[in-house]
Amino acid sequence: MALSALNERRWRNFKRNKRAHWSLWIFSVLFGLSLFAEFLAYDKPILIRYQNSFYTPIWSFYPETAFGGDFQTEAVYRDPEVQCLIITGGLDQCFDDPDGYIQDAQDGIVEGEEITRGWMIWPVIPYSYDTPVDRPGAAPLPPNGENWLGTDDTKRDVMARVIHGFRLSVAFTLMVTAAASIIGIIAGAVQGYFGGWLDLIFQRIIEIWTATPFLYVIIIMFAILGRSFWLLVFLLVIFSWTALVGVVRAEFLRARNLEYVRAAKALGVGNMTIMFRHMLPNAMVATLTMLPFIVTGTIGTLASLDFLGFGLPSSAPSLGELTLQAKENLQAPWLAFTAFFAFAIMLSLLVFIFEGIRDAFDPRKTFT
Repeated sequence: MALSALNERRWRNFKRNKRAHWSLWIFSVLFGLSLFAEFLAYDKPILIRYQNSFYTPIWSFYPETAFGGDFQTEAVYRDPEVQCLIITGGLDQCFDDPDGYIQDAQDGIVEGEEITRGWMIWPVIPYSYDTPVDRPGAAPLPPNGENWLGTDDTKRDVMARVIHGFRLSVAFTLMVTAAASIIGIIAGAVQGYFGGWLDLIFQRIIEIWTATPFLYVIIIMFAILGRSFWLLVFLLVIFSWTALVGVVRAEFLRARNLEYVRAAKALGVGNMTIMFRHMLPNAMVATLTMLPFIVTGTIGTLASLDFLGFGLPSSAPSLGELTLQAKENLQAPWLAFTAFFAFAIMLSLLVFIFEGIRDAFDPRKTFT
């Protein structure tokens, strides 16, 4: 679908802002890769060939008996015996000497008999965010060729947790920001456009609502309902929507008495059409100016709650929890450096992108 002349101008202005344009590309690549985190860091193979059949463990459940084992539980693909069964085509001798028979299978012969060799394609990092690493030594373990960023204090791969945690943090932030922005824009538009007693009552409600200590509410709700991703999204949305009300309300109060609004009313145009088709675009610059603060504030709030132990469930890949581990394990500086650079890169890219969007919507901004 072709863009309108106005949107084409905005897109050209955005591209002329090199910092914002490159930040958008870098962030899109990083977030796009994180959406396929299971193909980058996971404790199950991407694809298995066993006896001329193909299996996809990252999507489906396969019991060990599917590969010639004895148990109906899900196959432990990192177990040498399971790997031997897959590679050798299900030989019973794998239970005696799995490593030896894997080597014989790779050579193509086991005890003089030709076999149907299988194989497994693993992710780049063969660990998920909650997979314990089988390495000797006391945790946290330093980086090496297997664990690029080391392990945390429970021997979980830090690189895998960063990849999954980045996806979780960005998805959480985008959902909270989008929902809170929609509610805040609608509330501010209604207040500013209609004014009077409606505006006065809304303002008193917002003053009371913003004075509510949301941290205590989150603690109480988690104590009653338990910690969950969607509950935290809901709680942050209902406490974040007030951030945009003030700027949107001010823009609508200023614009509601302008000539084009009066002309539209005189022509019988509906209130909703006037508010969201004619007045809202003029308020978008002020609205977009606040979005970087909402985005960074949401990420900071999530990290702070995880750091304090009142955020996402403990099983979730949390960058805030990684920061807590860095504080508690000062002898492992790789944890602190990883947490710092993960937040610094993510926040910087998002701020640069939203600054470019804000300037693209501002007709007074031009770039050379």
